[in-house]
Amino acid sequence: MRTHVIPRIIAILAVLLATTEQLASGQASQNARVKALVGGTLIDGYGGAPLRNSVIILDGERIRAVGQVGTLAVPAGAEVISTEGMSVLPGLWDMHVHLMINGHGDYAHWDKTYPPLQESVIMPASAKQLLLAGVTSARDLGGPLGASIAVRDAINLGKIPGPTLYVSGPFIQHEPYPGTEYFRWGVKGEADAREKVRRLAKAGVNVIKMIDQDQMTMEEVRAVVDEAHKANLMVVAHAHRPEEIRRGLAAGVDDFEHTGLATAPEYPDDIMSALRERTARGAAGPFFWTPTIDVLYNYEYLRDNPERVDDPAWHVGLPDSIVADIKQSLAHPDQLAYFSMVPSRRPTLGRKFKQLQASGVVLLIGTDSGVPMNFHCCSTWNELATWVNLLGVDPMVAIRAATYWPAVAMKVDRDVGTVSAGKYADIIAVRGDVLRYIDLLQRVDVVVKHGVQYK
Repeated sequence: MRTHVIPRIIAILAVLLATTEQLASGQASQNARVKALVGGTLIDGYGGAPLRNSVIILDGERIRAVGQVGTLAVPAGAEVISTEGMSVLPGLWDMHVHLMINGHGDYAHWDKTYPPLQESVIMPASAKQLLLAGVTSARDLGGPLGASIAVRDAINLGKIPGPTLYVSGPFIQHEPYPGTEYFRWGVKGEADAREKVRRLAKAGVNVIKMIDQDQMTMEEVRAVVDEAHKANLMVVAHAHRPEEIRRGLAAGVDDFEHTGLATAPEYPDDIMSALRERTARGAAGPFFWTPTIDVLYNYEYLRDNPERVDDPAWHVGLPDSIVADIKQSLAHPDQLAYFSMVPSRRPTLGRKFKQLQASGVVLLIGTDSGVPMNFHCCSTWNELATWVNLLGVDPMVAIRAATYWPAVAMKVDRDVGTVSAGKYADIIAVRGDVLRYIDLLQRVDVVVKHGVQYK
């Protein structure tokens, strides 16, 4: 009888052992998804007091829990990422980038030479540089339609590294500048304006970008905004000249870009009244403005102290031939047509920024990243530093303008913009106290996007 029982016991033990191994394997697989950022001071994006000795549990691409050392336990087997001595923040947003350019000083040369490399080389390089700088979400405002969609989707599928992108595709304007038709679309009348917006919406863009609306008819401007809103797309518009602002406000755009190319010392009274009226309508929601101020505010300093041009961080992803071409184009910054009017415009920028603050608009961090000498690797932290160190913005306000408010503007704040349970694990960390020294953001130590650590 024993001879029959023993084999049966051995078989049962084998099944139990196999089951235990499967359970252990499953637990190990689950733990491999779990990370814990432990020890840093968390600035969560909501604007409250920082959380010392923070613990942030990541489960796959989302945040499972947020707490403190001693009260929130790290799951057994989780990968621990030490953030001791660091400021921990939501991943940064840059609300105005141009992936299709990399700081080159000659637009005509660039637009003629590099269209074949946009999708395969240039835009992916720009995206990678932004991500390594701590930018986990970005709004790309102006680029070739097919390449913009393709690069955005490749990033979303994990095929190439980069921030989560919200793309506009081509600019909408009265008439494209010569040689730019592949990324600028002109409109001829109200019907054409609507048709162009419908084409962009059908292609899958996230936002509509309108410029030079003071050269369009008011019917065309209204048609662009109306058709975009029908497709649930926000409209951003240039604000370089007073009439651009007036027409944009009248048509109901959602966000203005830039602080202005005009040399007038301040915005006219009628524009300030219209802005105050718009921001007073609380039910309409916040009204947004992306001033992109650093690129002009600090031009003269950069011209005379061109260390930024010598920084190899902007070479990432670019072949040596393109790097050499960009360097050559920046050999004489003072001779660049792009900056010819900046010395007369710069004295107006601080006053206009203060006017915007007083008007009640919600200011967003955006940089015009990619324009001459404004490299993707450093544009975002430079904008933050200018706000805080030169314009007197409270550091917490500036950080929220690069985290919380952009997510609200793009209507994705249920998923990103703050470090809180349930949201995507888009998190950065930098050694030191960024609320005391905002410039520390120039060297981000840890970059996590959707739970994947890139740095």
